[in-house]
Amino acid sequence: MLKEEEFKELLTKAQSADISISDQAKERILETNLNLVRSIVHRFTNRGYEWDDLFQIGCIGLLKAIERFDLGFNVKFSTYAVPMIIGEIRRYIRDDNPVKVSRPLKELAFRVHKTQEKLQGNLGREPTITEIAKELSLAPQEIVSALEAVQPQVSLYEQTFQSSDGGDAIHLLDQLVLADGQDSGYFDKLALREVLTRLPVKERTVIYLRFFADKTQAEIATIIGLSQVQVSRIEKQALKIIRKLLQTS
Repeated sequence: MLKEEEFKELLTKAQSADISISDQAKERILETNLNLVRSIVHRFTNRGYEWDDLFQIGCIGLLKAIERFDLGFNVKFSTYAVPMIIGEIRRYIRDDNPVKVSRPLKELAFRVHKTQEKLQGNLGREPTITEIAKELSLAPQEIVSALEAVQPQVSLYEQTFQSSDGGDAIHLLDQLVLADGQDSGYFDKLALREVLTRLPVKERTVIYLRFFADKTQAEIATIIGLSQVQVSRIEKQALKIIRKLLQTS
């Protein structure tokens, strides 16, 4: 374990433009954080991948964290490094073996999209989930599940806003931070979708449409047949539930 001052000195060297200096410092920081990589890799065992392969990928994530960490960040290096390591491993797994969606679910999603287009043409507006469900003689939740299955997974680090003046981007995680601003301990959560399955149907639908389907609150209000104020209230409640689940899981 490196002392704080020693780590700061090594990090400065690791981010130096002089390769002869930076490589040695990176190696030192890497060596002292290998247990962190090992602990994360263990979470991904029994998935058909060689442990050594995942470990090497995790080390790449750690190196990226070393290169990008700023001493001005109000978090510990390990807190910053964990999502970088997890993200690198998850990308490797995703790219090597994409999540398979069953054929029936794909076919249902296709029917939903076709019905959505037809109703939109007939109604002159985007149909609600209930209207689509009625047209297909299905439950509203079946419609949401079908649409959700063919959407890409949303990470807690997904960018949800970028200001036009080039300022800092806002990520989904930023909208889940605790009121006291303290390190919440859920930086290492793998994906929002794992928590969504535990939300009530209404809250889950709003969060899905908001962050997976990229809809505004006004658009969601039209789709599910509620007012924008009600949608805003449901979204806030859903984010509150997610925060609680992430803190206790």
